[in-house]
Amino acid sequence: MGVTKTDLFTEVQNEIALSAKAFAHPARIAIIQYLLRSDTCINGDLVQELGLAQPTISQHLRELKDIGIIQGTIEGSRVNYCINHNRWAEIKDQFNEIFNQLESSSSEDCC
Repeated sequence: MGVTKTDLFTEVQNEIALSAKAFAHPARIAIIQYLLRSDTCINGDLVQELGLAQPTISQHLRELKDIGIIQGTIEGSRVNYCINHNRWAEIKDQFNEIFNQLESSSSEDCC
């Protein structure tokens, strides 16, 4: 398989693709939904909530943290994670811009 040619695409297109990739795993969606419901959590809560091993949860948290959608604070030996509201709004706006393009399209009969 060849190397992805990200330089052929805009910065925004690459950023949206990275966000979509982070959303592309059901465990990450479950983590995001849990954080949205609770607005904060302790890492150990996710192990009980999702039933996945701690290293697996940590890997998914790292993916979400890499795109900035979650942030964490260290308290002793635990890390509390929550949704990064500013980044959440940015990602939401980027996806809404794409989804809203169809609504503004004048042609319903494309094929």
